[in-house]
Amino acid sequence: MKKVVVGLSGGVDSSVAAAILHNQGYDVIGLTLWLMKGKGQCCSEGMIDAAQICEQLGVPHEVVDIRDVFQTEIVDFLVTGYSVGITPLPCSQCNKTVKFGPMVKYAREQLECNAIATGHYAQIRYDETTGRYQLLRAVDRNKDQSYFLYDLSQDLLSCSIFPLGELNKTDTRRMAAEYNLKTADKPESQDLCLVESNGSMRAFLDKYLAPKPGDIVDTTGKILGQHDGVHHYTIGQRKGLGIAAPEALYVIELDAVNNRVVVGDRTKGTEAECTVNRVNWVSIAKPATPIRAEVQIRYRSAPVPVTVIPLECDRVRLVFDEPQFSITPGQAAVWYEGDKVLGGGIIEQF
Repeated sequence: MKKVVVGLSGGVDSSVAAAILHNQGYDVIGLTLWLMKGKGQCCSEGMIDAAQICEQLGVPHEVVDIRDVFQTEIVDFLVTGYSVGITPLPCSQCNKTVKFGPMVKYAREQLECNAIATGHYAQIRYDETTGRYQLLRAVDRNKDQSYFLYDLSQDLLSCSIFPLGELNKTDTRRMAAEYNLKTADKPESQDLCLVESNGSMRAFLDKYLAPKPGDIVDTTGKILGQHDGVHHYTIGQRKGLGIAAPEALYVIELDAVNNRVVVGDRTKGTEAECTVNRVNWVSIAKPATPIRAEVQIRYRSAPVPVTVIPLECDRVRLVFDEPQFSITPGQAAVWYEGDKVLGGGIIEQF
């Protein structure tokens, strides 16, 4: 039997992934990463459910304490980003440096295993012509998580398995019930793990960043209101500004240096292009010339036509066919050819 380490969060998706591989004859070892510090965090319930799933399947269960790594790579990363006026995307960072990387390292060094699996909705395909592993969207477009996986290296893709990539969520729930898994009816996670454990992103940030009152201004510098910290806002935000105006106003800039939140109408929040850094070319090697693609600038944003211009130092310039609203520094831009992830990176500050 081929040995595989399955990352178990205690949710229904990872539980079904483990059950599928176990029923296919794999020698499954469950692995749960202990991520968050503090009593009563969401990891506690997840670890218990993961252990019970492994007991039900009759497979070993390992727990690896990487709370210090999560604190440095995710918590500190988020706090630092918000403090300087960007809106970081923790999930892609977490997948590469906190989850997949440590899982593969532990599997290889401690368990003599070179295959890992997770409950992500995405697909991997090997292209014999190019010799590269390709990352593709899941069959279930509503659950597709390829956007968050763009930063995985060829090495990580080469040893990863996504058993749910060809399923939709209805299939997953049905299979969980058929396997009689404890997690079959467990509610879906609706937000970031840090948000769910703290109640809101605001509550999480307030634990680390002190209030810092400042002005809310329009694009001419006219003061329209007050804020209690730029870290409480994000580009494109409309609700919760506390400003009475004859037209809808949106956050179009977070000026952390001058402690100002700049607002304007929707037309002032659009850009024709942006620069992306920390680029990872996934399904193709870095091209020498500009390419055409479709890009998502947020997880739930619709893909739009774009010209991707390679630059030096793992950077690209994205030139949109039509100006885009709410391009947010710190978020990921991921470009596709059909269902295939070509590459992605982090949007720079303008």
